[in-house]
Amino acid sequence: MELRLLGDVGVWRDGRAVDAGPARQRCVLAALLVDAGRVVSTDVLVDRVWGGRPPQRSRETLGSYASRLRRVLADSGATVRRQAGGYVLRVPPDAVDLHRFRDLCARARAADDQRAAGLLTEALALWRGEALTGVGGEWAEIERDRLRHERWGAEHDLTDVLLRLGHGEDLVADLSARVAHRPLDERVAGQYLLALHRAGRTADALAHYREVRRRLVDELGTDPGAALQDLHHRILAADPELGTATTTSAPSVVPRQLPAAPGPFVGRRAELDRLDTALRDAGSPAGSVAVSAIAGVGGVGKTWLALHWAHRNVDRFPDGQLFVDLHGFGPDGEPMDPAVAVRGFLDALGVKPDRVPADPHARVALFRSLVAGRRMLVVLDNAVDSAHVAPLLPGTPTCVAVVTSRARQTGLVTGHGAQHVPLDVLTDTEARALLVGRLGACRVEAEPAAVAELVGLCRGFPLVLAVIAGRAQTRSGAPLAALADELRELGVEALDDRDPAASLPAVLSWSLRDLSAEQRAVFGLLGAAPGPDIGLPAAVALTGLSPARTRRALRALEEASLLDRTDDDRSAMHDLVRGCAAGTAPDDRQHEAVRRVVDFYLHTAHAADHLLEPHRQPVRLEEAPGVVPHPLTDVPAALAWLEREHPNLLAAQHTAVANGWHATAWNLAWSLNTFHLLRGHLHSALTAWRAALAAAEHLPDATTRTRARRFLGYVCSLLGRHDDATAHLDRALALAREHRDLAEQAHTHRQHALVGELRDDLRGALEHAGHALDLYRALDLPVWEASALNMVGWFTAHLGDHDTARAHCLAALDLHRRHDDPGGEAHTQDSLGWIDHRTGRHREAIGHYRRALALFHHQGNTYEAADTLDRLGHLHTALDQDDRAREAWQEALGLYRDQGRDRQVDRVLRQLGSRGLRGADRSA
Repeated sequence: MELRLLGDVGVWRDGRAVDAGPARQRCVLAALLVDAGRVVSTDVLVDRVWGGRPPQRSRETLGSYASRLRRVLADSGATVRRQAGGYVLRVPPDAVDLHRFRDLCARARAADDQRAAGLLTEALALWRGEALTGVGGEWAEIERDRLRHERWGAEHDLTDVLLRLGHGEDLVADLSARVAHRPLDERVAGQYLLALHRAGRTADALAHYREVRRRLVDELGTDPGAALQDLHHRILAADPELGTATTTSAPSVVPRQLPAAPGPFVGRRAELDRLDTALRDAGSPAGSVAVSAIAGVGGVGKTWLALHWAHRNVDRFPDGQLFVDLHGFGPDGEPMDPAVAVRGFLDALGVKPDRVPADPHARVALFRSLVAGRRMLVVLDNAVDSAHVAPLLPGTPTCVAVVTSRARQTGLVTGHGAQHVPLDVLTDTEARALLVGRLGACRVEAEPAAVAELVGLCRGFPLVLAVIAGRAQTRSGAPLAALADELRELGVEALDDRDPAASLPAVLSWSLRDLSAEQRAVFGLLGAAPGPDIGLPAAVALTGLSPARTRRALRALEEASLLDRTDDDRSAMHDLVRGCAAGTAPDDRQHEAVRRVVDFYLHTAHAADHLLEPHRQPVRLEEAPGVVPHPLTDVPAALAWLEREHPNLLAAQHTAVANGWHATAWNLAWSLNTFHLLRGHLHSALTAWRAALAAAEHLPDATTRTRARRFLGYVCSLLGRHDDATAHLDRALALAREHRDLAEQAHTHRQHALVGELRDDLRGALEHAGHALDLYRALDLPVWEASALNMVGWFTAHLGDHDTARAHCLAALDLHRRHDDPGGEAHTQDSLGWIDHRTGRHREAIGHYRRALALFHHQGNTYEAADTLDRLGHLHTALDQDDRAREAWQEALGLYRDQGRDRQVDRVLRQLGSRGLRGADRSA
């Protein structure tokens, strides 16, 4: 919101006037705005609003106006308050145009001439007509006249500054109007004389001096002052220090250097809006040129965006548009020297070659003088860094600069207040629209499947889409499906081209030129790292460097737009960039690095699994020299790490399989199993154990095949694939018996029991649970014995023998507690809750369920927590506690949906509907 006094008095929001009420109310607003932040007494306000004839109830009316103004100013950060016998308008100083104007003028008086010109230009741009327009009365007229003189003072100050900066001819027209309005003002007369002289109109300057002298003598009886007389003598003497038209006049040429915008243009609405915002902010209190820095990886469309926006707004820059490709990243090798670019700008601005200063600093000063106060656009394309750009930035806020670079231009953002405009790839919809624009709707619609595949393979990269479209246009008879086949089979190699500008590998390679050898090596290794992103600890393992050196390398790659920094401080690389990167590292070094990072993931996952299930039978891992697992202190830390790294862990197993690292592939499935079951990642578990089973065929230890079958069978059962589950478990049991492995026999019987329950074979399940219990006791494995006791109790309860069931579960609970097994205790508490529910001990059942949930939540076991919540909901319905039932079922419903358990989702929705609670399903 903006509060205006320098023009129509009022309140503006988003460029539109807000109704500030009747004229008297606007007068109150003006009277308070003039002294914003200071208490204005009621008497003074009454006098300002009504002059010498206030109405009888003026104070009450004043209070009413103040109250209405509070509503007008709502949500603006400004408010009218009654205080100390008067009123005060509390408002941010930069919200009132008058106070911004005065602040800019004060800053200009303390600044050098270049800066002062920008500040004063910005200050005068705040005037939108006569001050206090729309407000009448004696006070308003006096204040209006006073502010008019402030404006004139700023105009005179700006003219003096511009004259000191070498301007002349460009000031003549404006000064001519001023001298006509104030013919006896010697300051204006002196400015006019100097401007005429610099414009090559010395005779007119001398004639005007004679006219001013005549009028001063005739009307005031005095000669011109010493300053004007001295200027007259210097003009007569052709003093070279005054300057002439040949050295300092403004250019007569209006540059129009924008190249044609590549077409067609699609998407980028958010980025265009940000650039528009910078344009709207031009001339703001920042007092400097508005700069937007578009940053992104090579080929992502930075120049495309900049030129499209520039052409869309070309009418906003009537004084010209300058453009230069600085060659910061390209096939030519060396970036353009800024001094060369400035010389090009001076040529475009009409400066004669023999008048271009030899000194680079003088060239920059002349360039800024020539564009000062002009409405111009400067596009600096393909810059290296802020030092490459800084000499080419205009100095006044009437100008707008747009910079494109692969570097993120933090120097421009911090040192010049530039707006950072990061550029990412196109969406699938935008990518398809681009192909339609290049190839035509008919050709695109004729092969929808091929177009969909091309869009997916191009990953939204504008350069890649343009290359594909170009090839489709040059091979007009070839189907798009053939291009899709080529891109799918060859990957990045299909995007190479003899023309470097049309080759993605070549375009990306230019970004590596300014990187150190170490940074280029890290880039190549990151291209081969498994997973969609990478954190610093994993990157340290990958690179083999120290954390500090690794972080520096990552930061350099991010600055070069070859990496993206995610919200959680991780590094991610676009798929096509990854493909180019992977080919830049030597094979032997890449192989060693990938092995290190896969080992890092395995050893850290193994440590996390031990925290989640400390009573699980451990497996031994191979030594991993030079790999330091990420330290995990407790269960929450283990869960958080596993959640964050889950996609990378799955990718690490895939990498292990591809490289024939069979033990690693198996151990990753083992180390992830507890997490997968706790979180309900059943399809991930299925994939992991299938890979582990294949790897186990190459391992000498038969136990690996038994366990892989056992876990694969259990996961199949949870996914409803009961026949597959039974086949895997039968094979696991046979292998365990063949190798006389009693522990594996017990574990397999236990999981057979779980499959039996899922197949509604409770007696078969109870039989397997009994076998498992006997074997665990014989092996003296008390925690597993407790687990089997709970299972026996659970199945016995479902078969109707609740007393026997409770006894088994209470014995299990005692063992779990004695051996500090909170996970096993949670399952047993759940069993006891179900038993008490079925035997009418509802209060006790609620206690058991609540304790089970607390333990499940502590363990991060959302899979079992969902089932317990479902059972708790049924218990609450038995007690006619519908609100609590709804709460439990809604929480269960959310977990079931997250886990993709569709049958359970449908069941809970039916339960909510049967109780009339469906309408409250906020997660639907």
